[in-house]
Amino acid sequence: MRRRQVFLLQCAALSCIALAVGVPATLGQITVTGQVSLTDRKTGKRLSDSSEVVVWLTPLSGGRGKLPSVRQPALQLVQRHKTFEPHLLVVQAGSMVQFPNDDPFFHNVFSLFEGKRFDLGLYEAGTTRSVLFDKPGICYLFCNIHPEMSAVVVVLTTPYFAVSDRGGGISVSNILPGSYELHVWNERSLPKDLDGLTRRLSVSESTPMLEAISLSVSSKQTIAHKNKYGRDYDSATPPSALYSQP
Repeated sequence: MRRRQVFLLQCAALSCIALAVGVPATLGQITVTGQVSLTDRKTGKRLSDSSEVVVWLTPLSGGRGKLPSVRQPALQLVQRHKTFEPHLLVVQAGSMVQFPNDDPFFHNVFSLFEGKRFDLGLYEAGTTRSVLFDKPGICYLFCNIHPEMSAVVVVLTTPYFAVSDRGGGISVSNILPGSYELHVWNERSLPKDLDGLTRRLSVSESTPMLEAISLSVSSKQTIAHKNKYGRDYDSATPPSALYSQP
């Protein structure tokens, strides 16, 4: 009986320590950090803003059973001032995303890309429509009325992901020790460059830091895309979307 009491006191003490230092109470979970840097593909100069680089870890053979079943609640891409806010959203497959219209006029949201093909039709100010992103992929979004509007939803099968901040910092939390495959994505990078960054790694208490990630990107461009019918927009305003329609 005394041994059981001592064991319970030890468990309580460990939980208090975990809460005090701000780490998960579940033993064995690791936070992996890293640093991303972006350089201009044409000039070779390092950019001051290294944000919106997505990094994720996928468990290798034998590790998929460890993936927690996590559904992110209350995810939104708001239509405001003829933009999507935020421009980039990363979700786990099975997540529902809301698209509120906060502008005083009609909007539309459509996508013809791999992550999810959908068309929400026209809907008025103050209303919201939703989409279930049920399979992995990169989903580029547009508005059929306003060619300057674009956004990206990155849909992943793993909960182990992070998006870099302006300084290039990333932090992936609550990872269980094991073998993983690291993936990197940025909308202004070439697919071959992104594929070259994919690699295997082992996560343990002794390896909480990723190797530095360096990525060359194109400068922001204004490349026209078609509307959802495959035709030019009926507008004299030059579009500012970054993608050509497939």
